[in-house]
Amino acid sequence: MAMELQRIAQLLEASLDPRQNKQAELALRHEEQKPGYSVCLLQIVAADSFSNTVRLASALCFKNFLKRNWTDEEGNHKLPQNEVATIKQELVGLMISVPPNIQSQLGDAVGIIADSDFWARWDTLVDDLVSRLTADNPTINIGVLQVAHSIFKRWRPLYRSDELFTEINHVLERFGTPFLSLLESTDKSIDHNKKNKPVLRQLINSLNLMMKLFYDLSCQDLPPAFEDNLPAITSLLQKYLTFDDPSLNSDSDDEAGPLEFLKSAILEVLTLYVQKYEDAFGTHVEVFVASSWNLLTTTGQETKYDILVSKALQFLTSVTRIKQHAQAFNDEANMGQVIERVVLPNLALRDSDMELFEDEPIEFIRRDLEGSDNDTRRRAATDFLRGLMSQFEKLVTEVVYKYINHYLTEYSSDPVNKWRSKDTAVYLFSSIAATGAVTASQGVKTTNPLVNVIEFFQNNIASDLVSDNAVEPILQVDSIKYLYTFRSQMSRDQWKDAFPLLVRHLASSNYVVYTYAAIAVERVLALVDDTRRPIVEKDSVAPLAKDLLEHLFKLIEKDNIPDKNQAASKLQENEFLMRCVMRVLIVIRDGVIPLTNNVLKHFVGITEIICANPSNPSFCYYHFEAIGALIRFAAPSQPQAIENTLYPPFATILRDDVQDFMPYVIQLFAALLEANSSGPLPDYYKSLIPPILTRDLWLSKGNVPALVRLLSSIIARGASDIVANNQVVPVLGIFQQLVLLKSTDIYAFELLECVLTYFSTSVLETYYVPIMQALLTRLEKTKTEAFSARFVRLYHFMSAKGDQGLGTDFFIKIIDQVQLGIFVPLYLNIILPGTPKLARPLDRKTAVISLTKTLADSFAFAETYKKGWAFTCNALLELLLNPPVPSTTDDLIADHDVDDMSFGVGFTQLTTIKRAAQDPWPDITNIKSWVTEYLNSANAGGNGKIVTYAKERLSPEESRSLAMYMQI
Repeated sequence: MAMELQRIAQLLEASLDPRQNKQAELALRHEEQKPGYSVCLLQIVAADSFSNTVRLASALCFKNFLKRNWTDEEGNHKLPQNEVATIKQELVGLMISVPPNIQSQLGDAVGIIADSDFWARWDTLVDDLVSRLTADNPTINIGVLQVAHSIFKRWRPLYRSDELFTEINHVLERFGTPFLSLLESTDKSIDHNKKNKPVLRQLINSLNLMMKLFYDLSCQDLPPAFEDNLPAITSLLQKYLTFDDPSLNSDSDDEAGPLEFLKSAILEVLTLYVQKYEDAFGTHVEVFVASSWNLLTTTGQETKYDILVSKALQFLTSVTRIKQHAQAFNDEANMGQVIERVVLPNLALRDSDMELFEDEPIEFIRRDLEGSDNDTRRRAATDFLRGLMSQFEKLVTEVVYKYINHYLTEYSSDPVNKWRSKDTAVYLFSSIAATGAVTASQGVKTTNPLVNVIEFFQNNIASDLVSDNAVEPILQVDSIKYLYTFRSQMSRDQWKDAFPLLVRHLASSNYVVYTYAAIAVERVLALVDDTRRPIVEKDSVAPLAKDLLEHLFKLIEKDNIPDKNQAASKLQENEFLMRCVMRVLIVIRDGVIPLTNNVLKHFVGITEIICANPSNPSFCYYHFEAIGALIRFAAPSQPQAIENTLYPPFATILRDDVQDFMPYVIQLFAALLEANSSGPLPDYYKSLIPPILTRDLWLSKGNVPALVRLLSSIIARGASDIVANNQVVPVLGIFQQLVLLKSTDIYAFELLECVLTYFSTSVLETYYVPIMQALLTRLEKTKTEAFSARFVRLYHFMSAKGDQGLGTDFFIKIIDQVQLGIFVPLYLNIILPGTPKLARPLDRKTAVISLTKTLADSFAFAETYKKGWAFTCNALLELLLNPPVPSTTDDLIADHDVDDMSFGVGFTQLTTIKRAAQDPWPDITNIKSWVTEYLNSANAGGNGKIVTYAKERLSPEESRSLAMYMQI
């Protein structure tokens, strides 16, 4: 066993070395197939004989192993039960004893287990945690509380459900009282250890964790034990919100100390209770408002206090949303005090902000952008001001405008030295001018009726945008950001004048200025009016496109950007510049064709650089979206040139198994192939078929949608090559692999429909029965609503293709070979009930064609299933009451916010090359007319059989309804 641990530890160490990490990771994947691998990882974590680096790597590896291997899709354990039991038995005790950085990884592992097992299959956990709590050992308590928090924090984003509340009640029954007792004993211990700095620090850290747990336990509903003890709890919260001890202060101006974290956690709890439990908590609000006010007016400007100040402002913002509590501010003198003592100090630009602006510009931008998740003072102060505005719009506007005018006058007196005053004035105005939500797509949609956004821009801001003289970079950023924020308030004509000014600032030498210009240009180019017409149209951008793109690429590829940590690696990480490249390509569309060679050269160079170290997911996403835009608009006219240029770097990504880029590259390969739908399959796509058909590539679920699309595109162009190379069986093997899992069965149907379309019935003759067996087994054992819907769609797809060797009778023949007589219950219980539920117009169109052909052409329904003919007719008539119509698309590319996407978690769709829904029957444009023509033709060719069947099998009313469509 010792040798086994040593070998795994060596592989873990090697996985940290860039020179050998690929081989080490492959070796670790081989090791994980062996029984007891997870327990070995835990033993390495527990062993002091290994370095902390190796122990941390082992904890991370253990967490990732559990993600992949803890349960299957049905929630069943994939590991042997003895291994599951050992992990649960050892994990909590181990987590309590390891260093904090390792503890964090193990906490995530506990959360993974809890997602599937807690509480029903791990009902001893809470009792185990409670048994480990002590009255006098904060080190052990911190470990226990960390485990509890890693489990209970899962409740925060969840929707209310009976199952969730059963779990919470299970916890509260066992954990609630001991938790309150621990709060009380920890409070006493703090009083007794005020002179013992190491112990006091641990106790404060322990109390901080308790505040997080207090939030966890209260996030869904107010626990009865907390409500019963609310006076004592609020007294304790007030005590530590105002607690101070110099020994706990951080020596750094940048790093927060234990007290700042504790008070921030308390303020989060207070905000929750104001928002959700005001009826129970309302009487305690006033004292906390006073404490928060005192905290805000006495806390320094150092960066280490930023989170604390932000949380205090967020608490006051939640208070202002409640009318009776907000009345305390409803007075001009009080409002002036609020603006002067709380809002302005936290809106004003600090020296630390300027240091960030100069030394870490990309971080400055990310913090400053509206909608960022960062807890900045400026954002919190703005939200507080807008909270007051929602209650007292006229009062706040009048009071704030006095300060705006004051700062503008101050700036006018000495523009060179007083530029910060103007920055404050602009920020103040923006704070009171915007009302309602600020959206990522359109910026500010509604404004304060008491101010004029355009007039303020013309009088106070435009000069900074147009001036040829030296303007302070921050003021240039302010002017650009103002246009970005209020972009929806400007008319099309105003943007004709303003847009070139934004483009001009891309030439700035200042990183923040040109990056903000790129952000604003991109968002304005994405802006559309109420009719979906772009505000800045293609004709306005196309003449600038060559120089604009070249300049953006020059900035992206720039070697010397002002970042003190990783200047070289950051040059290709400015996602805002790449997003602007993508948007320009989307807007100019086929206008990129003359620029293709030069744009390709840049894309290939950037791809080669980021492949070596794919460290910024946002940048990489926009990079591949931009390549997708180029393929979409340029590849149809010059497919071979683009394929030849992109194939080498893309093939390298596949060969080197660059996991982060695989789904992107596979989608782009498919889009390239789809762009040139005629002609034989190129040789380099033929060379891709064997690796695509290997099972390992499909194990990553993030690859599956892209692989299905690529394989389908290859089949469409190269079905004969696949047949000639005896690759049909591996293709169907992929289908069988996908259809087994709920997470991939939708893609199994996509692949199957492609197979049925492009492979002849003679090629598939021996495989139809196994295919149907696999589908019916899923329907019987693990049927889901989504699977049933796709099965119904597949039936209609096959039924409608009678002219291609398939059809209704062919489907029945195959089903009967699987199990004689099963078609009737399948049709009555799955297909007919599921048909009206088909939502997509193309699916409904397919169903109409299928049902019509069944009535007209099926021998089985004519002779064997006579009642079924009537049921089919009624289903058709029901669909025709709301006939499917072709979707009217404006060909605009969906605008996805990258911050809402989970990179590395699953599949990330490239929207620029998103495949449009394929209509198998594009020639049928008027479905009602087609039904009439088809039924009448069948009736005439069959000696009036449709009319005869209708009279025999339908009620008079149903017969009349059918006659209306047949026009007889």
